[in-house]
Amino acid sequence: MVFGDLVGFSDSDYAYNQQRAHSADMFFFKMRAWFWGTFLCLSSFFLGNILGVFDINVLGWLLDTFWHSWEV
Repeated sequence: MVFGDLVGFSDSDYAYNQQRAHSADMFFFKMRAWFWGTFLCLSSFFLGNILGVFDINVLGWLLDTFWHSWEV
């Protein structure tokens, strides 16, 4: 086998290394998703808390707009 002689490992070693690299990539994708999901969740809680301090009721405004849209 020429490829194994040139590079120093066989096709099965190459396939195993590619599988390990894919597993590592998936791990980092999951960690990025967990990080950004946690960050966005906490940010939304903080933003909602700040809006509440300034007496800005976004949900009430949305519901009022929705219910008033039915009135013709």
